[in-house]
Amino acid sequence: MKAIILSTDHFEDAELTEPLKQLEQAGVECDIASLQSGIIKGKKGAEVVAGMTLNEVNPDSYELLLLPGGAAPANLRQSQRALDIAKHFFADGKLVAAICHGPQILVSANLLEGRKATCYERISDELIEAGAVYLDQPLVIDDNLITSRHPGDLHEFNKAILTKLQPANA
Repeated sequence: MKAIILSTDHFEDAELTEPLKQLEQAGVECDIASLQSGIIKGKKGAEVVAGMTLNEVNPDSYELLLLPGGAAPANLRQSQRALDIAKHFFADGKLVAAICHGPQILVSANLLEGRKATCYERISDELIEAGAVYLDQPLVIDDNLITSRHPGDLHEFNKAILTKLQPANA
Protein backbone atom coordinates (compact mmCIF):
# COMPACT_ATOMS: atom_id res chain seq x y z
CA MET A 1 0.00 0.00 0.00
CA LYS A 2 1.51 3.29 -1.10
CA ALA A 3 0.52 6.96 -0.92
CA ILE A 4 1.88 9.94 -2.83
CA ILE A 5 1.74 13.39 -1.26
CA LEU A 6 2.05 16.39 -3.58
CA SER A 7 3.21 19.60 -1.96
CA THR A 8 5.76 22.39 -2.03
CA ASP A 9 6.95 25.20 0.24
CA HIS A 10 4.41 27.01 2.42
CA PHE A 11 2.19 23.97 3.01
CA GLU A 12 -0.04 24.01 6.08
CA ASP A 13 2.23 22.11 8.46
CA ALA A 14 -0.26 19.83 10.23
CA GLU A 15 -2.14 19.05 7.01
CA LEU A 16 0.93 17.30 5.65
CA THR A 17 2.69 16.02 8.77
CA GLU A 18 -0.34 14.60 10.60
CA PRO A 19 -1.74 12.50 7.72
CA LEU A 20 1.83 11.40 6.90
CA LYS A 21 2.34 10.22 10.48
CA GLN A 22 -1.04 8.43 10.61
CA LEU A 23 -0.47 6.71 7.27
CA GLU A 24 3.03 5.55 8.19
CA GLN A 25 1.78 4.23 11.55
CA ALA A 26 -0.85 2.24 9.63
CA GLY A 27 1.88 0.67 7.49
CA VAL A 28 1.29 2.75 4.37
CA GLU A 29 4.47 3.61 2.48
CA CYS A 30 4.46 7.34 1.74
CA ASP A 31 6.38 9.34 -0.84
CA ILE A 32 6.42 13.12 -1.10
CA ALA A 33 6.79 14.76 -4.50
CA SER A 34 7.29 18.43 -5.25
CA LEU A 35 8.36 20.79 -8.00
CA GLN A 36 11.96 19.99 -7.00
CA SER A 37 13.30 17.22 -4.80
CA GLY A 38 14.76 18.13 -1.41
CA ILE A 39 13.50 19.82 1.71
CA ILE A 40 10.19 21.67 1.55
CA LYS A 41 9.09 23.93 4.39
CA GLY A 42 5.70 24.51 5.93
CA LYS A 43 4.19 27.87 6.85
CA LYS A 44 5.01 27.29 10.52
CA GLY A 45 8.48 25.81 10.03
CA ALA A 46 7.90 22.07 9.58
CA GLU A 47 10.33 20.49 7.16
CA VAL A 48 9.83 17.33 5.12
CA VAL A 49 11.86 15.80 2.33
CA ALA A 50 10.36 15.60 -1.13
CA GLY A 51 12.13 12.49 -2.36
CA MET A 52 11.12 13.03 -5.97
CA THR A 53 9.93 15.62 -8.44
CA LEU A 54 6.44 15.57 -9.92
CA ASN A 55 7.95 14.31 -13.18
CA GLU A 56 9.27 11.23 -11.38
CA VAL A 57 5.86 10.21 -10.02
CA ASN A 58 4.31 7.10 -11.55
CA PRO A 59 0.64 7.32 -10.46
CA ASP A 60 0.17 3.59 -11.17
CA SER A 61 2.43 2.86 -8.18
CA TYR A 62 0.09 4.46 -5.62
CA GLU A 63 -3.35 3.81 -4.12
CA LEU A 64 -3.75 7.26 -2.50
CA LEU A 65 -3.12 10.84 -3.62
CA LEU A 66 -2.93 13.29 -0.71
CA LEU A 67 -3.16 17.05 -1.34
CA PRO A 68 -2.41 19.12 1.80
CA GLY A 69 -3.36 22.78 1.97
CA GLY A 70 -1.68 26.04 2.82
CA ALA A 71 -0.20 28.17 0.06
CA ALA A 72 1.42 25.16 -1.67
CA PRO A 73 -1.58 24.19 -3.86
CA ALA A 74 -1.63 27.66 -5.46
CA ASN A 75 1.88 26.94 -6.76
CA LEU A 76 1.28 23.30 -7.62
CA ARG A 77 -1.84 24.03 -9.64
CA GLN A 78 0.41 25.91 -12.11
CA SER A 79 2.15 22.61 -12.90
CA GLN A 80 0.53 20.60 -15.68
CA ARG A 81 2.24 17.50 -14.27
CA ALA A 82 0.46 17.95 -10.88
CA LEU A 83 -2.87 18.25 -12.73
CA ASP A 84 -2.09 15.17 -14.83
CA ILE A 85 -1.32 13.12 -11.71
CA ALA A 86 -4.66 14.13 -10.18
CA LYS A 87 -6.46 13.28 -13.44
CA HIS A 88 -4.81 9.87 -13.50
CA PHE A 89 -6.07 9.08 -9.97
CA PHE A 90 -9.61 10.14 -10.86
CA ALA A 91 -9.59 8.19 -14.14
CA ASP A 92 -8.52 5.04 -12.28
CA GLY A 93 -11.02 5.58 -9.44
CA LYS A 94 -8.22 5.69 -6.89
CA LEU A 95 -8.53 7.44 -3.54
CA VAL A 96 -7.87 11.21 -3.52
CA ALA A 97 -7.80 13.17 -0.25
CA ALA A 98 -7.56 16.97 -0.27
CA ILE A 99 -7.77 19.37 2.65
CA CYS A 100 -7.99 23.16 3.01
CA HIS A 101 -6.57 24.69 -0.21
CA GLY A 102 -5.68 21.23 -1.61
CA PRO A 103 -8.85 21.07 -3.75
CA GLN A 104 -7.50 24.00 -5.82
CA ILE A 105 -5.43 21.43 -7.71
CA LEU A 106 -8.61 19.48 -8.48
CA VAL A 107 -10.34 22.71 -9.59
CA SER A 108 -7.52 23.47 -12.03
CA ALA A 109 -7.60 19.88 -13.31
CA ASN A 110 -11.37 20.19 -13.99
CA LEU A 111 -12.17 17.21 -11.78
CA LEU A 112 -14.92 18.54 -9.50
CA GLU A 113 -17.90 18.90 -11.83
CA GLY A 114 -20.86 17.34 -10.02
CA ARG A 115 -18.72 16.11 -7.10
CA LYS A 116 -19.52 16.84 -3.46
CA ALA A 117 -16.58 18.52 -1.74
CA THR A 118 -15.48 20.96 0.91
CA CYS A 119 -12.46 23.21 1.35
CA TYR A 120 -11.13 26.23 3.20
CA GLU A 121 -14.04 28.68 3.27
CA ARG A 122 -12.22 31.46 1.38
CA ILE A 123 -11.88 29.30 -1.73
CA SER A 124 -15.41 27.82 -1.69
CA ASP A 125 -16.37 30.04 -4.65
CA GLU A 126 -13.68 28.30 -6.73
CA LEU A 127 -15.23 24.91 -6.05
CA ILE A 128 -18.72 26.15 -6.84
CA GLU A 129 -17.53 27.77 -10.10
CA ALA A 130 -15.84 24.46 -10.99
CA GLY A 131 -19.21 22.72 -10.72
CA ALA A 132 -18.72 21.09 -7.32
CA VAL A 133 -21.51 20.70 -4.81
CA TYR A 134 -19.88 22.66 -1.97
CA LEU A 135 -20.71 21.53 1.56
CA ASP A 136 -19.44 23.45 4.59
CA GLN A 137 -18.78 20.36 6.69
CA PRO A 138 -15.69 19.00 8.48
CA LEU A 139 -15.58 15.98 6.19
CA VAL A 140 -17.13 15.24 2.80
CA ILE A 141 -16.76 11.81 1.21
CA ASP A 142 -17.92 11.41 -2.39
CA ASP A 143 -16.97 7.93 -3.58
CA ASN A 144 -13.16 8.03 -4.01
CA LEU A 145 -12.85 11.73 -3.02
CA ILE A 146 -12.29 12.81 0.59
CA THR A 147 -12.17 16.53 1.42
CA SER A 148 -11.94 18.59 4.61
CA ARG A 149 -11.80 22.29 5.44
CA HIS A 150 -8.84 23.04 7.73
CA PRO A 151 -6.47 21.62 10.40
CA GLY A 152 -9.33 21.44 12.90
CA ASP A 153 -10.86 18.71 10.73
CA LEU A 154 -7.73 16.53 10.59
CA HIS A 155 -8.95 13.88 13.02
CA GLU A 156 -11.99 13.09 10.86
CA PHE A 157 -10.00 13.52 7.63
CA ASN A 158 -7.27 11.06 8.70
CA LYS A 159 -9.79 8.56 10.04
CA ALA A 160 -11.73 8.63 6.76
CA ILE A 161 -8.57 8.06 4.71
CA LEU A 162 -7.51 5.08 6.82
CA THR A 163 -11.04 3.64 6.73
CA LYS A 164 -11.20 3.94 2.92
CA LEU A 165 -7.77 2.33 2.54
CA GLN A 166 -8.60 -0.61 4.82
CA PRO A 167 -10.55 -2.73 2.31
CA ALA A 168 -7.61 -2.52 -0.09
CA ASN A 169 -5.26 -3.27 2.81
CA ALA A 170 -7.17 -6.28 4.13
